[in-house]
Amino acid sequence: MDTQYEKAIFAGGCFWCMVHPFDEQPGVISVISGYTGGHVENPTYEQVTTGTTGHTEAVEITFDPTILSYKDLVATYWQQTDPTDALGQFADRGDSYRPVIFYMSEKQKKTAEASKAALQSSGRFTKPIVTKIEPAQPFYPAEEYHQDYYRKNSLHYNLYRQGSGRAKFIKDNWKK
Repeated sequence: MDTQYEKAIFAGGCFWCMVHPFDEQPGVISVISGYTGGHVENPTYEQVTTGTTGHTEAVEITFDPTILSYKDLVATYWQQTDPTDALGQFADRGDSYRPVIFYMSEKQKKTAEASKAALQSSGRFTKPIVTKIEPAQPFYPAEEYHQDYYRKNSLHYNLYRQGSGRAKFIKDNWKK
């Protein structure tokens, strides 16, 4: 059987915190931390953090759609973010941390838009859902030390996730 994998690109603040929630899901082949949405080719972390490249920290997920749907990936995405904060995520502020769903096809765009509309009408949040839905642009993998950070540096990752306010927000707003 020849499986055709698909890709999804999500930005939700610090890319370190966006890998783990997707990484261990059945059907996920890989999750790569990187940069997208800007005007500089092959940017470095140091360049992106200046805020002058136009890039956003993001993750590129390769997945098997026969096992895991794009709709389910989008549902996981929402639960890792504060979709009411367009100016960054948690302690990370600025355009390089803005929340964005980058769609790879018209089908992904429609799925993301429908999911956003459903979240807005759900009443879960009193503020508007401001996460952008934009066409995918070239994705540049981040430096190796950023890949699988939650595994390589679990203590620092967990302290960061707690200290940034992400863990508490997720617990307070997404966990039942």
